[in-house]
Amino acid sequence: MLAAFVGFASSFAVVLRGLTSVGASPAQAASGLMALSVGMGVCAILLSLWFREPISIAWSTPGGALLASSAMSDGGFPAAVGAFLLSGMLIVIAGLWRPLGRAVAVIPSSLANAMLAGVLLNLCLAPMRAVAFTPVLALPIILTWAIVWRFWRLYAVPAAVAVMMVLLAFHGEAGQAVEWLAEPVLVTPVWSTSAMIGLAVPLFLVTMASQNIPGMAVLAVNGYTPPAGPLFQVTGLFTLLAAPFGGHAINLAAITAALCAGPDAHPDPTRRYWAAATAGATYVVFGLLAGAATSLIAVSPPVLIEAIAGLALLGALGGALMAAVNQADGREAALITFLVTASGLSFFGISGAFWGLLAGGAMRVLTHWRPDRSTWR
Repeated sequence: MLAAFVGFASSFAVVLRGLTSVGASPAQAASGLMALSVGMGVCAILLSLWFREPISIAWSTPGGALLASSAMSDGGFPAAVGAFLLSGMLIVIAGLWRPLGRAVAVIPSSLANAMLAGVLLNLCLAPMRAVAFTPVLALPIILTWAIVWRFWRLYAVPAAVAVMMVLLAFHGEAGQAVEWLAEPVLVTPVWSTSAMIGLAVPLFLVTMASQNIPGMAVLAVNGYTPPAGPLFQVTGLFTLLAAPFGGHAINLAAITAALCAGPDAHPDPTRRYWAAATAGATYVVFGLLAGAATSLIAVSPPVLIEAIAGLALLGALGGALMAAVNQADGREAALITFLVTASGLSFFGISGAFWGLLAGGAMRVLTHWRPDRSTWR
């Protein structure tokens, strides 16, 4: 239950911000949050009981950040839903067709992390913007986060959310009625070339590189080695089921996976799968109450929501930056990927994440290319 609470409370603001950025209405964003939470809960229960291993499932928080940094595609939110479907299809194919899974795995981690860092940078600057915009509200939230982070890191963002709710109540921002239950909103997808390239491909890469592959690593560290193929297939299938209702990505958990797979879950490793299954059941309950989370977002100044999202992603930004420039070989290519992605550069309606990865990859090829001098003779 702790894993589900931390996973939901620490990043639901990122997901809602991302969905609204690509054109979702409040009702569609609430539907997307509900579809993701219920879908990943059912998926966690299914996989954990199937393999008898603590296989934790989450939504793609980096994917939500990617959406938040992207401009609305031609076709609006239906085009984004089409991109979600394509990303889910690619994840299923990665599980079925090993060459694609290996191709994603061989993308230099420095470039993948640099792209992720570029996506996260703008959101992680939001707490400072919030202080400049409304210091009376922002400073207590940030101070609460910092103090709780010092002693109980997992509770830092949930504590900041709780303080924001109290402050909004005292400032008269939370007076409207709360819609506790969300209703599913079916969105007919639109197939847009710019959304396919600018959203679907980066979302697939970010989900694989920042969620699925690290999620497998967390399981392996704790002594669990389920086959990757079926896990990718099932999570990709649940993404396909959630996408028409606004869900962007369902995948393996990385951070909260350690809670369910580690010794704190149960002394007996063969019994820990119940922790992941229980977390899944708790996610389903949270999903049914997604309307309340969306109501909180609706009465909150957008800069505060972005600030909460930025605080939640600081750790991810630091880890991505460190991994991007950790090795001298290829550091310039990683920096180019980071800068192009963070710049918000957009051509033909395609977001900077794609162009950043393309520019960094080209720089890496150029750096490592050695002409065969024998052909000059």
